[in-house]
Amino acid sequence: MEAKTPQGAPQDPAPLAHREARLIVIAMMVPVFMGSMDQTVLASALPAIGREFGNIHNLPWLITTYLIAATASTPLYGKISDIYGRRFTLQIAIGCWLAGSLVCALAPNMTVLILGRTLHGLGGGGLTSTGMIVLGDVSTPKDRAKYYGYFAMTYTTAGACSPALGGFLADYFHWSAIFWINVPMALVAIFFTLAVMRRLPRHDRPHKLNLLGAALIVISTVSFMLALTTGGVRFPWSSPEILGLFATAAIFCGLFFWRLRTAPEPLIPLSIMQDPVARCAVATNSLGWGAIVALNIYLPVYLQDVMLMSATSAGLSLMVLMGVLNVSAGVTSPMIARHRRYKIVPLVGLVTALLAVAVLAWQAQNLNIWGFEIILAVLAFGFGPLAPLTGVALQNTVPPWQFGTAVGGMNFLRSLYSTILVAIFGAITLKGSAATTVSSATSFQIVFGIAAVSLFAALITMWILEEKPLNTGHTR
Repeated sequence: MEAKTPQGAPQDPAPLAHREARLIVIAMMVPVFMGSMDQTVLASALPAIGREFGNIHNLPWLITTYLIAATASTPLYGKISDIYGRRFTLQIAIGCWLAGSLVCALAPNMTVLILGRTLHGLGGGGLTSTGMIVLGDVSTPKDRAKYYGYFAMTYTTAGACSPALGGFLADYFHWSAIFWINVPMALVAIFFTLAVMRRLPRHDRPHKLNLLGAALIVISTVSFMLALTTGGVRFPWSSPEILGLFATAAIFCGLFFWRLRTAPEPLIPLSIMQDPVARCAVATNSLGWGAIVALNIYLPVYLQDVMLMSATSAGLSLMVLMGVLNVSAGVTSPMIARHRRYKIVPLVGLVTALLAVAVLAWQAQNLNIWGFEIILAVLAFGFGPLAPLTGVALQNTVPPWQFGTAVGGMNFLRSLYSTILVAIFGAITLKGSAATTVSSATSFQIVFGIAAVSLFAALITMWILEEKPLNTGHTR
């Protein structure tokens, strides 16, 4: 039975035994893997899908519609999990994710495939975020860093392996196999996670779902993306259509921020974001992970367009990112729990990652595969400590009954920023890919330069982040 926290003052629930907590953490790695995998699995298969449907210009939507749907649904999942519990929330997420996979696998054209990816993203938004929320339920901030390391390793393993898997299936089977393999994974997730989650402690509080806020940010993001992907391709940048889309994006973005200030419970909880530690943790996470997610999607395209590699080879070339980042996250995460000055290692790491991406931008036209792999390894080694630091810092500064809302808000902003970066990268590379290899390399130099700027901004916010002592209990 789930231990239910009363509606009065927060109390520490009965602690889980170490074996129970570990079993829950291991089980939750399955949905985290699933949610991360589908952000990047189509990256290497996009050319094959474009050839089959005779539609190249709409290919970026297969990535960005997933990210938009996941972005809008993530904070809603956080609220639902705080109201009805994590187990119920995960059931909804797995169901949507599985239904979207089936629609994509059976899609007869690009339009249906894009719609399927939208449903897919609605489920994916709850898979990763619920895993992070559960982590806050089973461990104290002092012990949470090492578990965040495991989650970061799982998240990155999925993101790094997925382009290779997608490329292999597209080259040797059919791109639809990418979605058929999701069926057994969903069944495994249901079997392993829903049973062990019965023992989770509960920190329920009454909450309200802000569906209007989610709708406003979706309309704004979609309008912005449409302007980016069609401007200069189907319509001139100065045309009424493109200017109208940008104006729509700005108007609905303004309405979204108005809703944040007036809603009883805004999509992004302003009470949490007023905390300077939470604000810096969310900013660092979004700026850092947003750049990595966008790079993970477009690095396979760079390898195919500039280095003229096959889809499978391009995907396999990213495996070093997974291996080195896993080692880095696994080695450095325990340091966060042991040391009072727990920012030092992540700061040094982020400087290293920033330099690696800067070199990638500088040498994009001249790299060979060995130079590329070295840069990727340095990037992964430096970035590893960022996720545990930001996750622990956020949950260390909010009360336990707001874990779902806080993590949902952080994942929402990270996904929103990732989506915008992916749309910008797609607009830049789409035009470069239509030209010569040299033009394509120049486009990727711009893309990598933008990623470097994003990591530099993450470095600034991490530097500002206050190192509060880590709590040893669940109450504050």
